[in-house]
Amino acid sequence: MDKLIDLLSQNARFTNAQLAAMLGRSEQTIKEQIKKLEDDGIIKGYSAILNENLADKNTIIAYIELKVTPERDSGFDDIARTIMMYDEVEAVSLVSSGTYDLSVTVKGKDFKDIALFVAQRLSTIAGVLSTSTHFVLKTYKEKGIFIEDEEIDERDYVAP
Repeated sequence: MDKLIDLLSQNARFTNAQLAAMLGRSEQTIKEQIKKLEDDGIIKGYSAILNENLADKNTIIAYIELKVTPERDSGFDDIARTIMMYDEVEAVSLVSSGTYDLSVTVKGKDFKDIALFVAQRLSTIAGVLSTSTHFVLKTYKEKGIFIEDEEIDERDYVAP
């Protein structure tokens, strides 16, 4: 099933017939394996990879690092669950950088929108010690997909 997962991760729009042909299995087997992956919670959903600059010019993405104090019985889980509930939050991950504990990806209308989210919501959560916000200026590649295919200038540079 690892090869099936790899193929679906590359392109979730492959049909069962295409997957069956690539893996040398029957369509029915592929259909059953995908159902099992979904039922077991391995496949959590399907989504499109967007060029945010073309899809919505009014969307800002930021990565926010949080230094937090883990709670006695739940560690980082309760704080992460609280953060996950906000609509602005796209992803929350526990990281092992030594500098910070949680990485949060958020989307907003503009820089001020994200700044207010950090100041009024994230930083006020009990256990959050500090935040560091990094705004995404441009995305080149996401989930193995090149976002922008820029034309390469093949003219030679000529120095004076």
